[in-house]
Amino acid sequence: MPADIVLLIPAAGSSSRMAPHDKLLEPIDGVPLLRRQVMMALRTGCDVLVTLSPDHPARRAALSGISDGRLHLQEVPEAAEGIAASIRRGAAWAESRRASGLMVVLADMPDLDAADLNLMLQGFDLKTVCRAVDEAGTPGHPVVFPADLLPALKRLSGDQGARAILRSERVMHIQLPGTHATTDLDTPEAWATWRARSGR
Repeated sequence: MPADIVLLIPAAGSSSRMAPHDKLLEPIDGVPLLRRQVMMALRTGCDVLVTLSPDHPARRAALSGISDGRLHLQEVPEAAEGIAASIRRGAAWAESRRASGLMVVLADMPDLDAADLNLMLQGFDLKTVCRAVDEAGTPGHPVVFPADLLPALKRLSGDQGARAILRSERVMHIQLPGTHATTDLDTPEAWATWRARSGR
C-alpha cells in the first residue's frame, strides 16, 4: 500500500440544505460526523488535510484535542466558490509534499470506514484514477488521483468538483460494501432515513 498518498477531507462547504443545522456536526455514535471522518482517515496511517471555512468555527472546534501530527487544517477563504476551492488546496498541498496521489474523502458519508479507505489505497497503482463504486456498481467516493493529475486539480473552479477530469481519464473502479460509496447525507430527510435504517 502506498505510504505517501495524502487524504483530503473537504469541510469548507456551506451545508445550506441542512439549515439551520450543520450536517458535519451531526452526531454519529456520539461523535460529530467531521471528527469521525478525520479519525477514520487517520487510521490509514496517511497524512490528512481538512479544509475549513472561516464561517464555520464550530467545525474546527469539533476537531480540537486530536493531537496526531498527521492531521493538517487549512482555512479556505474562497470556500463560497464550491468544492473546487478545497480540491485546489488539497492538490497544491499534495504536490508540495511530493505525494504519489491524493484521495478525496467526502465529509458527509457516514457509512465509510477505515477498511474502505484501505481498500482504495491497496487498489491504487500510482498511475490510474481509482473511484469507489457501491455493490450495484454505481460510482461514488472516495476517489484517488495520481500525482500527474495534481496540476489539473489545481485548475478546477466552481462547485462541480473533478467531474470533468473523471470523464476524461481512465478510471479503475473499486467496489465497496453495500452503499458505502454512495451514501451521502445532505438534507434532514436523508439523515432521518439513514438513522432509521442504520439505527445510529
